[in-house]
Amino acid sequence: MQALKINNRNTVLYCYLGMVLHSSDKCDEALKNLTKAEQLEPTNSLAKYQKANVFFSLQRYHEALEVLNQVRDFAPREASVHFLMGKVCKRLGRINDAILHFTTTLDLNPKDKNVVKSAIDKLHCGDNESQSSEEF
Repeated sequence: MQALKINNRNTVLYCYLGMVLHSSDKCDEALKNLTKAEQLEPTNSLAKYQKANVFFSLQRYHEALEVLNQVRDFAPREASVHFLMGKVCKRLGRINDAILHFTTTLDLNPKDKNVVKSAIDKLHCGDNESQSSEEF
């Protein structure tokens, strides 16, 4: 917080503060900081991606997907974006879209194939709870 008093236009500080607040379950404050970072730098993919993560945590899946579509426009080859999009699509019941995003994740980042294959397998099992804890 002190750093923001010194440099209140630093988007990286707002992003990291938002991430810390999110991990502390202070999602509303996290969204405020991530939104501020986004306002200062509209093309900031990190702020948008973290904002989508917060929306996902709050079960605001439509908003998460909307933001993730923007991030994908800036970073189309970012595997973590597609992985989160797959998780969101699964929660929205859009299984075909989820498979597409998980497959894209696998293509972009084959070294994490176990995590991605597990997420794909859970699509067929209808396992909603355990997928929310998977990290990519």
